[in-house]
Amino acid sequence: MVRANGAVSLRELARVVQTSEVTVRRDVRALEAEGLLDRRHGGAVLPGGFTRESGIPQKSHLATAEKTAIADLAAGLVEEGEAIVVGAGTTTQELARRLARIPGLTVVTNSLLVAQALAHANRVEVVMTGGTLRGSNYALVGSGAEQSLQGLRVSRAFLSGSGLTAERGLSTSNMLSASVDRALVQAAAEVVVLADHTKLGSDTMFQTVPTDLITRLVTDEPPGHDDRAATELQALADQGVQIAVAGSGGGPAEAEPLPRGRQGRRDMPLPGQRRTHGGGPGTPGPQQLRSAASLTEQGQGPGDRARVADLRRR
Repeated sequence: MVRANGAVSLRELARVVQTSEVTVRRDVRALEAEGLLDRRHGGAVLPGGFTRESGIPQKSHLATAEKTAIADLAAGLVEEGEAIVVGAGTTTQELARRLARIPGLTVVTNSLLVAQALAHANRVEVVMTGGTLRGSNYALVGSGAEQSLQGLRVSRAFLSGSGLTAERGLSTSNMLSASVDRALVQAAAEVVVLADHTKLGSDTMFQTVPTDLITRLVTDEPPGHDDRAATELQALADQGVQIAVAGSGGGPAEAEPLPRGRQGRRDMPLPGQRRTHGGGPGTPGPQQLRSAASLTEQGQGPGDRARVADLRRR
C-alpha cells in the first residue's frame, strides 16, 4: 500500500487488515526497523530520510482527527480584528476553516489551500504573497514570496512543518518552503507551531524556526506508548515553550498541567521588531496559556475537544 500510494494512515491499514491500530503500529515499527518504510504523521511513507516529503493528497489522509482537534484549539488563540500570518500545510488548512468564523481578521498567507478555505468568509481579509507555485503543497515560494513579506508586521504566525525537536525546533524537508516560513516568522511578534504528536522528535533537513523563537506549541496528546513524543514535549517545555494539548476523544478533556519547565527561555525579539507577549487584560503573557474556560468564552462550544496544558516558569 505504501509503494502504491506513497503514504498510508494507520487507521486505513487497520481497516484493510481488520485488526487494531495498536497491532498495526507494532508491525509498522518492525518494518521501519528493516528499512522498508518510515513512520510519519500517524502513518507510514516510503523511506527517504531527511529529504522525502509527502504531497498534500497523502498528508490530507493522515492524522485527520488530531489535526482537527489541534485546529479547534489553535483557533481559540485568535481574537477579532487581529492580523496574522498562516503558513502552508494540511493542519493550517484546518485552522483556516475555523478562522472564517472570526470577524475582522486579516490573514496573510502563501498557501492556496488556506486562501481557498477563507475565500467566502466575507468578514476576513485575505492577503496572498507573491511567488512561484509549488504544486506538491499548493504554496507560493521563492524570492517573490519572501520579498512580499518584507516590512510586514502581524501579531502571530501559525506554522506547521515536517518535524519538531527541542534541539533544532521546527523543520521541513524542502529548502524553498523553509525559506518562506522563515520570512513569515520574521513578520510576527509570536510564533505558534501546530504539530501533531507524530512530528515530535522527527528532524528533517531544513530548520525553519529555532526552539527559542517558538512561543507556543499546539499539539495532540501522545499515546501512552509513544515515549519519544512525551520526552520531546517535556524537553520543549523545559526550554520555555508554552504547550497546549488538544484531545481527540469523544468529549472535552480534563485540564491536566504538564510538569513545569525550567527558567532559561530566551525571550528575544525577532530581528527588527518587538515582541508583544503581555500586557493587556485578557492577553496571555509569555508564561501563561489561556484556560479551557477562556477558550470556550471565545466561541468554542461545549463539545470542543480541548485540553490546555498550562506551563509556567518557576
